[in-house]
Amino acid sequence: MLNSRIKTILRELMAAQTTLTGKYLAAINQVTPRTIRDDVKNINTMLSEHGAHVDSIMGKGYQLYIDDSLKFRNYLKSVFKEEDSEDTVIPRSPEERVAFLIKRLLLSEGYERLDDLAEEMYVSKSTIQNDLKHVKHILSGYDIRLESRPNYGLKVMGSELKRRFCAAEYLFDRNDETCDCYVGAHLASFTKTELDRILAIIMRQIDRHHITLSDIALNNLLIHLAIAYKRIKSGYHVTLYQADMQSIVDQREYMVAKEIVLEVEDTFHVTFPQSEIAYIAIHLLGTKMLSQTNDADEVVERVLEDDLYQLVMVILARIEAEFNLGISADKELIIGLGLHLKPAINRYKYGMNVRNPMLKDIKQNYPLAFEAGIIAGVVIEEQTGTKINENEIGYLALHIGAAMERHKLKSGPKRCLIVCASGLGTAKLIYYKLKSKFSREIDVIGTTEYYKLDKLDLNDVDFIVSSIPISEDLPVPIVEVNAILGDHDLKKIRDFVIDSKQSVERYFQEELMFLRKSFTSKEEVLEFMHHQMAGKGLVESSFLEAVYEREEIAPTSFGNLVAVPHPITPKSETTFLAICTLEKPIAWNDKLVQFVCVLCVKKNSTEDLQSMYDLLGKIIENAAIVEKLVNVKRYEDFITVLDN
Repeated sequence: MLNSRIKTILRELMAAQTTLTGKYLAAINQVTPRTIRDDVKNINTMLSEHGAHVDSIMGKGYQLYIDDSLKFRNYLKSVFKEEDSEDTVIPRSPEERVAFLIKRLLLSEGYERLDDLAEEMYVSKSTIQNDLKHVKHILSGYDIRLESRPNYGLKVMGSELKRRFCAAEYLFDRNDETCDCYVGAHLASFTKTELDRILAIIMRQIDRHHITLSDIALNNLLIHLAIAYKRIKSGYHVTLYQADMQSIVDQREYMVAKEIVLEVEDTFHVTFPQSEIAYIAIHLLGTKMLSQTNDADEVVERVLEDDLYQLVMVILARIEAEFNLGISADKELIIGLGLHLKPAINRYKYGMNVRNPMLKDIKQNYPLAFEAGIIAGVVIEEQTGTKINENEIGYLALHIGAAMERHKLKSGPKRCLIVCASGLGTAKLIYYKLKSKFSREIDVIGTTEYYKLDKLDLNDVDFIVSSIPISEDLPVPIVEVNAILGDHDLKKIRDFVIDSKQSVERYFQEELMFLRKSFTSKEEVLEFMHHQMAGKGLVESSFLEAVYEREEIAPTSFGNLVAVPHPITPKSETTFLAICTLEKPIAWNDKLVQFVCVLCVKKNSTEDLQSMYDLLGKIIENAAIVEKLVNVKRYEDFITVLDN
């Protein structure tokens, strides 16, 4: 049997793509680095016959290497079989069944039959099939898919590395061990159990009182409560709220906050001051306060202290000047950032570091919001002297990303009219397909037969989708499709709505594309690119220095072999992308990179760059596209890959 400390170390090493310091492993286990050294020796003895070993790299830390993945997987299987035989708990809840299925499938060498799994868990085959939907969704997040073969069953398919990361999360029981939140050595670590108990209290109370919270708001409240509890337990009392208490105390949410706090106090034997209860009530009130009153400005001022309000406004003004996102007056964003920032700045004062499990997804899926988060971080450091790291920047990016989505919705979907030759049947087919595929981007305002088209007022129509050729000149664009919409038709419509086609040619220029180069380091690539762009008079001499300044805050390597370096503040008079692909991947901080896209945004830009960021997002998150792009040798082939 493995003890819980050894399991924690093994899990962390399996989940890491890079070295982990002894100091970090010691902090999350609440032991000394010397104890960790002994533990690693024991792990190496244990793993020596099982296809893996841990390397100790001088000055850097520890890294797990798997020499024989089959042997290592069989070893994990034997460990968990041993644990299961000691603790033969049959999974009861859907969550337990999903975790059990992931564990079983990850460790299996062959196929697993549904009937056998159902029998083992004492549930019906249909229950298992339902659970498998969740299993597939979770596995897809690790780039692992389930292959189903008639008469054989199910098998996981994916790279060994992805299987390893997934195994780190799902093979170890995290109930008694430290997890996503941990604090400096002078305060005890948060444990998964503590966080789960606090979350259960919040969920129970908000369900009982029918309060709806967004995921971001719930996450903020959980972190806030956990840290308030730790801070109070350690003797720190910080008054977080100075404004008019009475207006908060009178709200129903204050009573709910009080009930949450009473439960937390009973559970953890601490006493919260009244100001903390008011602060929690504000979290619960959130955007409700905005919708209840006509004077949203007054609410914002009441909720946020003046210095905090000023800080948020400086952040949003800087983001607006840089990116022109149109979100600086979003009251929901102002309150959301304000509520997040006060405890965030306090966290740093007390040496608390909150890990952000969503960081990789945020960087990949919201690159523009993440860049705006970086700017927020720079402003926070300038204004408060508190330097925040990329985990916290990721949380700020979530708020900004949500505001960008709201802004997109306000600018409204494109209005579309469907034209058909053969009457309503096929028009309805197109109508429902568009509704299901583009519910947010397109508002289908109606269908019509071709012969009635000249009688219609097209002033309210942004474009027409037609299943027949239309030769006459109409005042709106026409997208011609087949009556039964295939992938090609959907792509044509998507390209029109999102305007990505135009952006490919607009942002990539042949003279700024350097393909299949043989550089061996990040510095070589950046110096070469700077030299090329400065030689063409496109960037200022301080460009390279500003790029390194940006890299200092958080590396711009996003995974999937892609890096998007750029200066911390604009250093060019135009907006463009410069590309360098490499023959072999190079190390870029903790990730490998083979596709480098230098992003330059015009100073004081007022252009809408959303389509460019959508295009970059499409590249960053698609490993298949990156693989094709790093292998092409000509500009034309590069554009062709992106156009398809």
